[in-house]
Amino acid sequence: MADIAVTELSKGLRDAIAKLELDGKMESVGIVTRVGDGVAWVHGLSSAGYSEVLQIETKHGIIEAFALNLMEDEIGAVLLGSDQGVAAGDTVKLKGEVLSVPVGPELLGRVVNPLGEPLDGGPAITTKARGAVEREAVGVLGRKHVHEPLMTGIMAIDAMFPIGRGQRELIIGDRQTGKTAIAIDTMINQARQKTGVVNVYVAIGQKLSKVARLVERLKEEGVMDQTIIVATGPSDPASLLYLAPYAGTAMGEYFRDNSEHALMIYDDLTKHAVAYRQMSLLLRRPPGREAFPGDVFYLHSRLLERSSKLSDDLGAGSLTALPIIETQAGDISAYIPTNVISITDGQIFMETDLFYQGIRPAISAGLSVSRVGGDAQTKTVKSVSGHLKLGLSQFRELASFAQFGSDLDEATKSQIERGQRLTELLKQPQYQPMSIWEQAASIFAVSEGLFDKVPAASIKQAQQAMLTRLWTDHKKDMQVLNKGAEKLEAESDAGKLIAKVGVVAAKGFEG
Repeated sequence: MADIAVTELSKGLRDAIAKLELDGKMESVGIVTRVGDGVAWVHGLSSAGYSEVLQIETKHGIIEAFALNLMEDEIGAVLLGSDQGVAAGDTVKLKGEVLSVPVGPELLGRVVNPLGEPLDGGPAITTKARGAVEREAVGVLGRKHVHEPLMTGIMAIDAMFPIGRGQRELIIGDRQTGKTAIAIDTMINQARQKTGVVNVYVAIGQKLSKVARLVERLKEEGVMDQTIIVATGPSDPASLLYLAPYAGTAMGEYFRDNSEHALMIYDDLTKHAVAYRQMSLLLRRPPGREAFPGDVFYLHSRLLERSSKLSDDLGAGSLTALPIIETQAGDISAYIPTNVISITDGQIFMETDLFYQGIRPAISAGLSVSRVGGDAQTKTVKSVSGHLKLGLSQFRELASFAQFGSDLDEATKSQIERGQRLTELLKQPQYQPMSIWEQAASIFAVSEGLFDKVPAASIKQAQQAMLTRLWTDHKKDMQVLNKGAEKLEAESDAGKLIAKVGVVAAKGFEG
């Protein structure tokens, strides 16, 4: 792409610009001066606003773009699609609207691109409403504190790092450590527990074969009917990768603003930042740390700030965000990871070593945190999980001494054995989210020492035997427990019941 000033343009272009200036049309009509790599530079259109849609009239029809660089006599516009067919001298007009996407219940069950166009081979989507891609976040007075649980169905998260409706919880870790698996299980759990939460999954630069497998799985689990998937592939232009999370958020905000609840999953924001860096460098913006532009923090902060729990006056809806960030060799101190950690309300850190030891989900008890905490937990799970995080963190520190078992005092041995059982208990296969009563009963059994004589390798079998018997013989009591409104204590009726069944279940697996 030749970088040339307007004074160096061809005589034909100079004459065209001079005619526009003479006719006084420079505010409403512009001319493409140069184009390349998905970016068109437009002379004129001094009245254009940020993110406003521009229409470029080419020989092959109209191609749309949106304004990103607003300079004194020139606009840097990012094309929404290929730059083939766009040439210097093409006329550009303002569409008269900012970039928006279709929103509404009509999108449920569909796979769309960031412009709301179908990718699933289904009919064209027509909605009554449209949502602005860029929108100001709700102010402080329009929000309420996060207090309603959003159950993921993953025991390690719901017990130690609870997520509430309206929270932003980062999932961070190296590639292939189970980050997307956590997000998918959370989506499945919303359908299984009939929470009514709408899922919006945004795939940023993901292989389309991976997205297709995800869609099939969600259909199998009966989740697709309450899910919107916004998909972009690696071959899509950077402009679509950049727009994808904002477009998905606009779709989620529709449900939040109509007193419903939505869950946003951004998979992943590392690729989003890279796409924005590509666009920024092409627009001649100065590079900063790691070649990212200076406003890359604002890129993600204005996105994630839109997730919130609304006040009762605004309908009490919520938009919860689970952004995903991919690290290199576990380096959470890199630029983009530290940015997103500081924006979110906590992070779930996936540890590569744990993953390869077979501990899945491979959640680090030491580095993960929820800054909302017990406010986002059901009373039932909260009553049994108080010392879980501390016990697990201490066990991981002591685990290296386990090989010197003969030299350890009884208290340390006991702590290591309990930690081994907790670690086994928190292992959970993918696509099998657990309900509240299952989580509470399992943690209660191990914490109260009911499985102390069961070898660590048999904990999962003993747990399954106990849960099966509790549901078969005491279904009504478990349904009450599943509402999550009451505490589970050793002296409570439910506690005595679980203890009685747990002891019987453990008998068959004692070493």
